[in-house]
Amino acid sequence: MIASRHTRFAAVRARLEAFQPRPGPAAWIYEFALFGFKQGWACLYGGIMLALLLGTHLFYPAGAALARYDFLTIAALALQAAMLAVRLETIEEAKVIAAFHVVGTVMELFKTQVGSWEYPEPSLLRIGGVPLFTGFMYAAVGSYIARVWRIFAFRFTAYPPRWATYLVAVAVYVNFFAHHWLPDIRFALFAALGLLFARTRVYFTVWRAERWMPLLVGWLLVAVFIWLAENVGTLSHAWIYPSQRSGWHLVSPGKLGAWYLLMYISFVLVAAIHGARLASEGGGKLSERLASTARRRQ
Repeated sequence: MIASRHTRFAAVRARLEAFQPRPGPAAWIYEFALFGFKQGWACLYGGIMLALLLGTHLFYPAGAALARYDFLTIAALALQAAMLAVRLETIEEAKVIAAFHVVGTVMELFKTQVGSWEYPEPSLLRIGGVPLFTGFMYAAVGSYIARVWRIFAFRFTAYPPRWATYLVAVAVYVNFFAHHWLPDIRFALFAALGLLFARTRVYFTVWRAERWMPLLVGWLLVAVFIWLAENVGTLSHAWIYPSQRSGWHLVSPGKLGAWYLLMYISFVLVAAIHGARLASEGGGKLSERLASTARRRQ
C-alpha cells in the first residue's frame, strides 16, 4: 500500500490537484501556489520546531520549574507522536527522523566539546553539553527530505552508482570531525559532488506536468533555507556561536558550504532509508510516467 494513502494530506492534495483554473497565466500562478503549499507541508515538522524555538525565546517564563530546553525536548517528542497519531506523518518518515536524531546527536556531542557552538541555558534532559531537543533539529531536515520526496514523486536521471554516493557521504561526515586536526578537504568534497552529480536531474510533479532541475541546484536551494532557519535558531538563543556571546548577528554565509555538505549527507541517508526511484536518461514517455504517478496516488 502506498504511504501517501495513510496521510490526511493525501485527501487535501487530491482536491487541490483536481481543481482546474483557466489556461494561461491563471494556471501558472495556481501551479506556483500549489508548489508553495506542498513545500510548506513538507516543512511542517521543521516549521513547528522553529516556531517553538522562537516562541519559547519570546514568551517562556523566566525561572520556570521546567527548563526551556527540557520543554522543547518534551514538545518535540509530543509533536512526533501527534503527527503519527493523526496521520500527518508515516511510519517510514518517523524512521528517517529517528536515524537523523542519532546522527545529529553524535555530531552535536563532538562539536560542542570542541567549542564550535554552545547551548547557553541549563537543562536536565541532555547528554553532556547537548540538550536532547537538538537531535530533532537535524531530524527536521530528514523529515523534510523524506516528505518532499514522496509529495513531489521524485525520480532521477543520470544518478551515479550508489556505492560512490555512500563513499562520498562517509567522507563528508568524517571531515566534519577530522578537520579539527587534519586538513579540511571540503573543497575536494565539493569537487567530488560536482563530478558525480554534474548530469543528475531531479524530476518532480507539482500538478499536471513533470518539471526538473539539476540536483546540485536543488541541494543549494535547500541549504540556503537551512541557513535562514539557523539564523532563527541563533536569534532565539537555542544555540549560539562563540562570536555571538556579546550580541546576536547573522550567521556567516560561509556556513552555507557546511550546510550544503550536510544536505548531501541527509539526501543520501534518506535515499538509503526512504528508497530512491531512479531512472535512466529518457526512461519512458512523459505521459507514461505521469500515468504511473497518477496510479500511485489513487
